[in-house]
Amino acid sequence: MNLHEDQEQNIVTATFELPGLSKDNVKLDVHSGSLTVSGSVSETSEREEHPYVIRERRSGKFSRTIKLPEGTDVSLLSRAP
Repeated sequence: MNLHEDQEQNIVTATFELPGLSKDNVKLDVHSGSLTVSGSVSETSEREEHPYVIRERRSGKFSRTIKLPEGTDVSLLSRAP
């Protein structure tokens, strides 16, 4: 997570790199003056190696919470593409 504050425009930008996740797998939640970014990933792969079939599953979850500055207008929160 990278945070950048523009004091002149009174804007705080949080940038998250979430490799392997699509926007649909990420949730933004604002509660009690905090922003929580959470998500999950679940993948299954299968391959044949005679005489076996090998199935692998990978899953994981994450959650990060940051305290928002006093007076933050949460209606301006957005997801970048």
